Amino acid sequence: MVGTMALLQALIRTARMVTHTPRLATGLPPDEEVYLDLPDDRLAPALAAAGLGDHRPAAEVLAASREAAAWETRDRQVQRLAAFARNRPEWFDAWSYAAPHDPDVALIRAELAVRRGWESPARAELLHDVTPLIAAAARAEPADPVPWRIALDHARGTGAPHTEFEARWEQAVRRSSYHYGCHVAALQYLSAAWFGSHRESFAFAERAAEDALPGSLVRGLPVRAAFGALHRGPDAPGRGGPVLRERLEAAADTAVALSAEYPAGDPWPAEVRNVLFYVLIRLERWADALEQARLIGTRATSFPWDRISDDPLGQFLQARDGVRIEVAAGLPLRGTRRREKAGDH
Repeated sequence: MVGTMALLQALIRTARMVTHTPRLATGLPPDEEVYLDLPDDRLAPALAAAGLGDHRPAAEVLAASREAAAWETRDRQVQRLAAFARNRPEWFDAWSYAAPHDPDVALIRAELAVRRGWESPARAELLHDVTPLIAAAARAEPADPVPWRIALDHARGTGAPHTEFEARWEQAVRRSSYHYGCHVAALQYLSAAWFGSHRESFAFAERAAEDALPGSLVRGLPVRAAFGALHRGPDAPGRGGPVLRERLEAAADTAVALSAEYPAGDPWPAEVRNVLFYVLIRLERWADALEQARLIGTRATSFPWDRISDDPLGQFLQARDGVRIEVAAGLPLRGTRRREKAGDH
């Protein structure tokens, strides 16, 4: 009898999936229209020009964000341009030669050196050697918090003690109290994967989110802490003990509220939405996850999927399909369309 019931339940689940999965694709772009780390409208032309060897559009973009003190935008631009220069250095070499004392050149140079250091087996030694480049970037534009975000990444890579980390953190928040990139860098240092614990990272993230202004990406920091706990294992011993389900749920709820403040397909919260999507899947909140997939639209991001797979875009698309199947499996077989029509009136 038990075997018969299990078989019946499996058949019903399969029937629900077959019936409902196709229509749940509404609002989701086709796989071929989804891209990884799409640049925004300001950065895309600069990257295209850099690919042709012309550094001038990149210089103009970074100069504009520096002059406007648009530090969040500047941080994103620097990271994307440095990543591009890592594989295509000709345009940046030309820019460095033409304007060796440009503060934007100094900033990309520091970011690029830290990235190269992280990729080396001799990471700590190489990162120690780039300390002067980070200091030069900080001197070149004293109001800019982005060199201090780089310094926080550097502290993690070199295994700097908490006192050194805290000194750099103080310099970062003195320049921008709620700079998202600096908060992410600090959260990583404080995570159980590095020099902190689940308890420390959640306390830091929750406190920052509570203090941040509405719409600030810092409000998405707890869901990033939740990703760290879920990816590492929320019950992992020796790193602050287990993370309560209620804390994970609260982090997801805060990020859902933040996501709702931005239009679908907006590039600004794309990474927060991708992290939230992963966390909602792990919490088996299928309907909420499907809604985030629709809000993400064409903007998949490398993080968090590159922590799970060597094919981050493929992993995102696979997760999106899996969520549709789970939502479909939970819908009733009969009367669904009738109830949907009744709800339209």
